[in-house]
Amino acid sequence: MKHKILPLVLFVAMCLQLTNCNNDDGMLDTVAVTVPVIKSKSEIRNSIAITDAQPTNSDGKIYVYTDLLFYIAQNSGIHIFNNQNPASPINLAFIQLEGVNDISVKNNILYADNYMDLVVFDISNLSNIQLVNTEEDMLPYYATFPNDVAYYQDNIYPISEDEFIAGYTTVQMERVLADNDPSIYNWNDDVFWGWEDFDGAATANEVGVGGSYAKFQIFNNALYTISDYSLLTFDITNYNAITQVSETWMEGWFGGAVLETTFIRKDYMFIGATNGMHIVGLQDEFNPVYTSSFLHATGCDPVVVEENTAYITVRGGNSCGAIEDQVNVIDVSDITSPVEYSTYFLSNPYGLGIKDNILYVCNDDGINVFNAANPSDIVLENTYNVDSRDVIPLSSHLISVGENVIHQFSYTDNFGLELIGTIQF
Repeated sequence: MKHKILPLVLFVAMCLQLTNCNNDDGMLDTVAVTVPVIKSKSEIRNSIAITDAQPTNSDGKIYVYTDLLFYIAQNSGIHIFNNQNPASPINLAFIQLEGVNDISVKNNILYADNYMDLVVFDISNLSNIQLVNTEEDMLPYYATFPNDVAYYQDNIYPISEDEFIAGYTTVQMERVLADNDPSIYNWNDDVFWGWEDFDGAATANEVGVGGSYAKFQIFNNALYTISDYSLLTFDITNYNAITQVSETWMEGWFGGAVLETTFIRKDYMFIGATNGMHIVGLQDEFNPVYTSSFLHATGCDPVVVEENTAYITVRGGNSCGAIEDQVNVIDVSDITSPVEYSTYFLSNPYGLGIKDNILYVCNDDGINVFNAANPSDIVLENTYNVDSRDVIPLSSHLISVGENVIHQFSYTDNFGLELIGTIQF
């Protein structure tokens, strides 16, 4: 058995929660322990496959390219639909890609992350999708550590260069108070423990468009993606030989904020971060240059832009921070000096989209439709009670994604939406 000394304050707090009775060896307690999930890079790479349409039960993001609708099932793969008829999309194919979180498409070439790899597929023939390139270890990957961790199994870790921590799981384990000594705990199963404080962006038809939570963007011959604190720029002029041009560390620019989302409008990238919206000039596509920022208190915030107005949803609480939930409307007509037009307080907002001065915001109530003709005073016109966490407002119709569901709506008069069809996973 292995043991460590538990601080007295923590011991007292846990003693108040004990529900089990004494046994011959002491008091029993069951606690949640966070355990690393170790995976093999070679096995992940060898598991990539293109198959017929598959069902899914994984949350995901949406992406649109021409008449194709992509559902990016997190840590599962990419589902491809023929969406020429939004009332009845046809599930065409599935790219099995366990480590995927984001994609971007240009000229029938699909770029995706697979944990730390950048993978490239030719989708010009959907009946014969081809994996054409794998750039190994090109992307930074760090599994997201769960919040509110009290106990961590630290004797599980990668033991070779082929292994990495892919994620974390939580298991219930028994803890035994040895000999009724309040300073010593023994763990069943030989477990260590520790205490821890722990139309969108597209500017041309050749490039697809993602939702407001997108982290992949393509501009000309550059592919951009973000890690927590840096912006990575790749040259995709030749998709068979992709090179990383730069990694721009944003801490100096943004004061250590975590980067979350990206949106491109004309030749500027708008980055949603935990402390605000940051604008990066792409006039030289391979050398992004910081331009300006709009700052707010800590919160989770995607951003979208139409003409000279940017819209940010800011969600507080939990890991997002302690700020009131709101929509910020920002004047970016002077790109070097963003100024707030107005703030609209809205409970628990998520993703958003803007089209023709109509703003669509997802929250726990569904999709909120705002008249944004006057940025200084946006007006809530309608609310549609559907499960929605993000939207893509196309010129033809609006696409919404929720938990294992995609809804598609036509636009109607008076800021209305009419349901066309639903894809339920």
